[in-house]
Amino acid sequence: MRVATVRERKDSELRVGLTPEGAYALARSGHEVLVETGAGAGSGHTDDAYRVAGARIVPDAAAAWRDAELVVKVKEPVASEYGYLRPGCTLFTYLHLASDRTLTEQLAASGCRSLAYELVRKADGNMPLLAPMSQVAGRMAAEIGAGLLRHPGPGRGKLLGGVAGVPPGHAVILGSGTVATAAARVLMGLDARVTVMSRDLARLTYLQENFGGRIATRVSTPHAVADEVRGADLAILSVLVPGAAAPKVLTREMVRSMGAGAVIVDVSIDQGGAAETSRATTHSDPIYIEEGVVHYCVSNMPGAVPQTSTQALTSATLPYVEELADRGVEAALRADPALAAALSTWDGALIAGPVADGFGLPSIPNPFTG
Repeated sequence: MRVATVRERKDSELRVGLTPEGAYALARSGHEVLVETGAGAGSGHTDDAYRVAGARIVPDAAAAWRDAELVVKVKEPVASEYGYLRPGCTLFTYLHLASDRTLTEQLAASGCRSLAYELVRKADGNMPLLAPMSQVAGRMAAEIGAGLLRHPGPGRGKLLGGVAGVPPGHAVILGSGTVATAAARVLMGLDARVTVMSRDLARLTYLQENFGGRIATRVSTPHAVADEVRGADLAILSVLVPGAAAPKVLTREMVRSMGAGAVIVDVSIDQGGAAETSRATTHSDPIYIEEGVVHYCVSNMPGAVPQTSTQALTSATLPYVEELADRGVEAALRADPALAAALSTWDGALIAGPVADGFGLPSIPNPFTG
């Protein structure tokens, strides 16, 4: 199979979908690997490293997309890439379609088959391709939130960990998954006062025990959320409904109640954001202030640490890329239910599910799941 990776076009996105190690593994198995020139530069991988691995360097994205049967990316195509989508090609990347109707319609109309990293889901519920970037995003959310509280700057001028004689700041984490766990670990290291909120009582019990009682936990209800975020210094939003838009767990009134100079880091922004005041930002223009509260809503947070993120991501994605290449797309989807769950568009049709329901678009049942 001809497998290609291209330079990412999203703002300040320097990760790459295949490393030279991945290219080598595919080439050794007899596949042809195409790499757009400069695709790996931001992650520390030169064209020469890909050549040594057995890949062929092509001059631009058009050449890579035109000749590829499988395109492996990191982030969803942006408008400048829509023209490359075509029948006979399968795209494997993060898609987050629930927050982007235009991309959803473009993918379906193009005839391109697409699989979303964030929807690969094992029988036990584990989402192996979402987890590594969630770990990165969770750690970054805590670090960024603490930094944005400082002054000069947009925040209220508060040190999250406090000092002797001064109480620590209060950080509220909404969600209890991988992002929340990583963020809580960093915030505890900063000596912040941390409250994790979720509707999953079993998960809250695990976190309470795992962190030795050093965090507070609370079942998430609208009343409880309003109570906890009132006056809070930092809110990290990590609410996930797989394949669907994130629920708005913070109302505008709740945001206002945090007070001037508080900070929201909305990791759920890939799926539309979990606050009524959230809107997507970029690494080049990452923050805005609304209701007096600093909002950081960058939709590709791990792109700021591309060397770490690329290594973590491609270690997780490569086995699935190899499966698609070795078996062929249709056979791989029949053989692996976790991979079949990631199917988003197929031969000109949107796959039925939360995205189609949310946008009211026509769809077909997934042909590879029961």
